[in-house]
Amino acid sequence: MAATRLFVESVKKGLGAFADLVMPPACLACKTPVATALSLCPDCWASLPVIGDCCCIQCGVPLPTEWQTESHCLECIRKPPPFTQSRAPYAYDGAARQIMLGFKNGRAAWSPVMARAMARMAPEWIAPGRILLPVPLHRWRLARRGYNQALLLAQQLRDMGGATLGRDWLLRIRNTRTTRGMTRSQRQRNTAGAFRVHPAAASRLRDADITLIDDVMTTGATAAACARTLLRAGARQVDVLTYARVAAVPHAPYLDMDPIWENHDQS
Repeated sequence: MAATRLFVESVKKGLGAFADLVMPPACLACKTPVATALSLCPDCWASLPVIGDCCCIQCGVPLPTEWQTESHCLECIRKPPPFTQSRAPYAYDGAARQIMLGFKNGRAAWSPVMARAMARMAPEWIAPGRILLPVPLHRWRLARRGYNQALLLAQQLRDMGGATLGRDWLLRIRNTRTTRGMTRSQRQRNTAGAFRVHPAAASRLRDADITLIDDVMTTGATAAACARTLLRAGARQVDVLTYARVAAVPHAPYLDMDPIWENHDQS
């Protein structure tokens, strides 16, 4: 099974690299011709939905500009997540969304570009002394996709910052259902009990400062489930670093909104 997975992963990587070589360089988001491979055109670069300082300091969700004096979103005030902080360079929208979709669907070679943006958000989270743990895929989903996109990002971040990479230290032991269209509470139930620490890694995680790596955070249910597992194993703290963060907006069907959200446009 492991040999088959590695073969599929290598074939997909090879095909993606071959396509990047034989095809003219194109914008990662809109496919407009560009001068340099693995880059964005000026329009897409200018329109990247950057998450600035006005975001929840715990879950990293963008907040409306009128909330600039607030430090936490309503969800983190009501029910703080188990991880300490979360950061992402971009909201899951526009060019960042197009890059994410390509990355999930065969463009593994895009990981260095994405990881550089993540590293700028929290360089101290990928420095020596930290442990990087990618959010794991279940083996069946890994076999279908051919690679774990969180692991590719974690490998790049390890090389950039010098942190320790725990490749298989966190395991997904249950194949959770696809979460598209689920509410926050449904996602939490879906991920409950889905993760465990590899027994051989338990001693390495005690009193450790951990950076959990994933490509995108939606409601934070997966990150919270991973963080609870790691904290139960004795980790000192868990921070979450992703490429994109889904913004909490009133029309988003996967969030359990309080009525106050209806009065704020967070798009």
